[in-house]
Amino acid sequence: HVAKPVKTYLETLNWEVLPHPPYSPDIAPSDYHLFRSMAHGLSKQRFTSYEDTKNWVDSWIASKDEEFFRRGIRMLPERWEKVVASDGQYFE
Repeated sequence: HVAKPVKTYLETLNWEVLPHPPYSPDIAPSDYHLFRSMAHGLSKQRFTSYEDTKNWVDSWIASKDEEFFRRGIRMLPERWEKVVASDGQYFE
């Protein structure tokens, strides 16, 4: 479930919203190498404008080398196998 104001705002950005049912044992779209790593960098950040946020994200992505992204992609099959092997049960 997503609040109507959030849905409306995302429509104005023309973003594709990835469906993910609440309480699903599957991996959430945001639970990947890129976003987990980014969350660590964001922990002490405070943004006062959209432009500040965009600049930080652009800079953070530019600071990562190709191997960072390759490593994340190589980890996906193992993560998917955990989802399948869990047979619908939650796992850490």
